[in-house]
Amino acid sequence: MDYGDSVQKVLLRKIQKAEQDLVQLKLDYCRFIFGLNHRSKVTLEGATFTVRSVDVDSMKRQEDDTFSKPEISGLPEGSDDDSDIRPLGTDWVLVSNESV
Repeated sequence: MDYGDSVQKVLLRKIQKAEQDLVQLKLDYCRFIFGLNHRSKVTLEGATFTVRSVDVDSMKRQEDDTFSKPEISGLPEGSDDDSDIRPLGTDWVLVSNESV
């Protein structure tokens, strides 16, 4: 193994670690700023859903340096069948903890 290969492997590991850290930071942002986790309740067009996934890659940086709401997927309230999971986009509204 020559020096170039060694440097490449080190840099690739650092890039992968940085990408993982960024995903975790965006998930933390979603939890603390938007109140989202994988069991949050949201409403969309009058229906209530339980959040099942958050697409942090869909978050866009705004002009004021904040991030936009992420696209999420959710399970309709009352359903236990994971095949009912639906993409909900970004127009969802978090259901407050008091009303859950």
